[in-house]
Amino acid sequence: MPSALIADDEPLLRERLAAHLQRLWPELSVVAMARHGREAVELYELHGPQIVFLDVHMPGMNGVEAASAIKASGGRDVRIVFVTAYEQYAVAAFEQGAIDYLVKPFDETRLAETVQRLRDREPAAPAALPGDEATQALLDQLAEELRKRGPARTWLQWIKASTANTVKLIPVDEVVYLRSDEKYTLVVWSGGEAVIRRTIRELVDELDPARFAQIHRSVIVNLHEVAQIVRGANETADVHLRGRSEVLPVSRSFLHVFRQM
Repeated sequence: MPSALIADDEPLLRERLAAHLQRLWPELSVVAMARHGREAVELYELHGPQIVFLDVHMPGMNGVEAASAIKASGGRDVRIVFVTAYEQYAVAAFEQGAIDYLVKPFDETRLAETVQRLRDREPAAPAALPGDEATQALLDQLAEELRKRGPARTWLQWIKASTANTVKLIPVDEVVYLRSDEKYTLVVWSGGEAVIRRTIRELVDELDPARFAQIHRSVIVNLHEVAQIVRGANETADVHLRGRSEVLPVSRSFLHVFRQM
């Protein structure tokens, strides 16, 4: 059976990735999960999995440094998958076929593509993959890029919604939109709705601007959920969502969001 190791400093993301992998690739055994790069190297040496999912940004030894250490420790044929909030860190390696990557927040469709590529390579002969020198050169290139850019901004990954004695964790990538009044915000996601005690002003600075946009003083929308924008009077507009009946207002102050797209 193929085996894998997952390294990420966020426990919920480790568990979520493992759960997705179990659904998409039941034969794959996740033999260990690491909290940081050094632990990833130690667990790799202990278990010797064929596939390692490495978060690029981890405290101490980062994911790129861990990948280099794993290669140096004898992991010549290990397949590295970087999990990163910044796509450019892994593009060079991905394009040359040496290393795959997932961009946070990842979705199951993108992960399914990665799983298919990994399965297509299995059981790949060592000669079918780039040699150690080529792979190490790519890892060195990525490590240098990380040093230049400094610490990455970490965007909000989960929204906590409390109801009675229960705390629900809503994956941010499943949020369709957020709409608030003065003190409370309605979170609408693919699994339902919840009210949280946080304002739009607080949330907008914590959400990835590549995915979410404020379109009204009281509304933030997931741009991936937008089906069309219908212009209205006085430089306003309405946002129509994919597969939903709600229509969200776009105020004049935020119409520029869609002009730039």
